Formats: sequence, structure tokens, C-alpha cells
Amino acid sequence: MDRSSDETVWSRLCRLFRHHYDGEDLEHAVIEAQDEGELEEEEGSMILNILQLDELQVQDIMTPRTDFDCLPSGTSVLDTARNIAKNGHSRLPIYNGTRDNIVGIAYAKDLFSALLTPNKNESPVDEIMRQPFFVPETKAVSKLLQEFRARKNHIAIVVDEYGGTSGLVTIEDVIEVIVGDIEDEHDAPKEEDIIDLGGGRYQLSGRAWLEDLHDLGIHLEAEDVDTIGGYLCLQAGRVPQNGEVFEFDNWRFTVKNADVKQIRHVIAEPAQNQEDSVSEQE
Repeated sequence: MDRSSDETVWSRLCRLFRHHYDGEDLEHAVIEAQDEGELEEEEGSMILNILQLDELQVQDIMTPRTDFDCLPSGTSVLDTARNIAKNGHSRLPIYNGTRDNIVGIAYAKDLFSALLTPNKNESPVDEIMRQPFFVPETKAVSKLLQEFRARKNHIAIVVDEYGGTSGLVTIEDVIEVIVGDIEDEHDAPKEEDIIDLGGGRYQLSGRAWLEDLHDLGIHLEAEDVDTIGGYLCLQAGRVPQNGEVFEFDNWRFTVKNADVKQIRHVIAEPAQNQEDSVSEQE
């Protein structure tokens, strides 16, 4: 299809949305526009991702409480700035007592301004931290984006139904839903959740989604958890220790790496593999 060189995606969107669409009709319209060349594939994918923001909850995109950095109340301005410089953060949560009591957010720009002020280096970060913005796990991502914009805020602390800290979410997390992962020089390489070890064996991260394991022939379901780590903890009634073995759905799961809080890695293999190896040894 011929298009003028100065035509933008927005003009094509305006043409696409001349008529009113609802729900699934709008998704179909976008897909048809892709098929007919009105929208590039990437453009259409971004629009479809935007339409899904209403269906996603904050808990679906947040960083869990065990995975985000934070510092205790009373940490000096200098030490807080060192932590931010080391880890590449622009904002850092501050807690009092435990992570369930986040009392402020330290902003890099505030810290660097304080460092230029005489006698401020050893002052507690509490003096310059800002009030945290709290959101529930169940808030729609589309609503969160609106609040970020209205508040001119880029970070929120996610709380569970009991008021405890569940995780952390940023505007970057929302944008990544639309455009895909955004990585910078401070991002550590992301570990694959499923690694094929050969011979029908797999290394799974504790956060590997149960639904993603279906492609491997592993069919585990539970109403209360979504990950293999959560599933094994649910079955055990606690966090299993290194070396513990479980068998479900004709698969054997061996906990390879775990701490007191969570399972980090699991080895999955067909239960018959172990029986075969025993037979061979005999």
C-alpha cells in the first residue's frame, strides 16, 4: 500500500478510529488494519497492548518485595547516595523496621543536591526523602498510569490486602507492557525461567509460570499460586529446603537452590528418568 512519506502513525490511527468501537470490536479493527497494511505490525501490537492495560492488575507487573532494593530509616545521605550510584537507581524506598513499613522514597536528584550542601553528608536521609505513593495489588494498570500522570509520580509501593508491602511498580513497568522490555546499562541480564538441560531435564527458576510449563508437558494447576516455586511451597506448606524432591503429574521436581524466603531454582525431569537410572545401575 502506498502512503505519503510524512504520514504518521497518529494520522493512521485517526483514520482507523473514525468510528466508535467497543471491546473486542476494537481489537478486531486493529488486527484488520494490520492485515490490510493500515498499521505496521509493531504499531498494531503496541495498540493491542494498550487495550490490555484494563485487564492487567498492578500485581501482574510489579517487582516483588524480595527483589527491590531499599534502605533503613536513618541511613545517611552519603550512604544512600552511594547505594543509588552503585545500583543505578533514580529512586530508592526507605523503610522503618521492616519492608512492610515503607516510610519514604529517596530521590537521586535530592540526594545529590544535599551532597553539595555543607554538613549534609551525614544527615539521615529521612530529612530529604519524599512521601511514598501506595497502591493496592488489584489496581488496574490503566488506572495506575492515569494516577502516575496526574500526580507527576513515577514510582509506587504496592500493598496487599493486609497493608503489608507486596512490591514496587514504576512507570517504566507500565511502559514496558506497551513497548516491550527497556534495558539500560544498569540492568542485570535477565535469567531465563526455563533452561533445557537435555535428556528431558529442565532447570526452572522459582518464578517460572505454571502455564508456561504446559509446553513441556507439565500440567500443574492451583488457584492460589501461579509459579512453580509457589506451587511447591503450597504443596509442602512451607519453603522447601535444598535437595527436597516432589513428584506430581509424572514429573520429579528437585529443589536446587532455595533460601528461607523462596525457591530460586528447581530441576524438573520425568519421574521415570530416575527409575531408569536405578535400573541401569543394577
